[in-house]
Amino acid sequence: MTILFYDLVGRGDESPYSPHCWKARMALAHKDLDYRAVPTRFTDVPTVEGGVSRTIPVIRDGDTVVADSFAIALYLEDAYPERPTLFAGEGGKAMARFIERWTQTQLHPFLGSAALMDIYRRQDEENAAYFRRSREATYGRTLEEVTAERDKHLPAFRKKLEPLRSMLGYQPFIGGQSPLFADYIVFGALQWVRVTSTYRFIEPGDPIEAWFERCLDLHDGLGRSVPAAA
Repeated sequence: MTILFYDLVGRGDESPYSPHCWKARMALAHKDLDYRAVPTRFTDVPTVEGGVSRTIPVIRDGDTVVADSFAIALYLEDAYPERPTLFAGEGGKAMARFIERWTQTQLHPFLGSAALMDIYRRQDEENAAYFRRSREATYGRTLEEVTAERDKHLPAFRKKLEPLRSMLGYQPFIGGQSPLFADYIVFGALQWVRVTSTYRFIEPGDPIEAWFERCLDLHDGLGRSVPAAA
């Protein structure tokens, strides 16, 4: 049975960009599961599966509905144990929890603010109005004012990537010799801005750039199948 996967898109359906949806999409591909993406805009989210969640991704697998990217990965691991593992055991789950918190507290705040105007421009009229209203309430400033500060904060952001940069000197993926869900967590964050923004977040030649390129090629180039912002 094909899994339904509710995926965040902007004005067009062809360029999904949500970091959390990308985590789920890569997890589905890792498990080699058939799924059908359901393009979903911000203002559509309250209607997804009867309003099961305030955010997406959400999947429906038969009679089972699961919201939240990490919960989806845990579900897929338990429901399909015969397929490639996303965690390689309980230690891998604990590691992924740490990577998730590191990514969301250290990387997402800068990535989201730096790409704020780029994401805004991807929305249709209704969703652009929603995005501006909700984000300006969160930041307490205009979108333009928030994004204008990105050059000032870029060096600090790149410094926060040093643990990942250093680790990649030992192994090709966070998961070791092959990727695990922990890789998809960080990949989702960088794919978010690759798809939405032309801003240069990673310096050329950074080992993280090579790791990201490897991730783009995974699962028959799933990440690369969505073009970078131009």
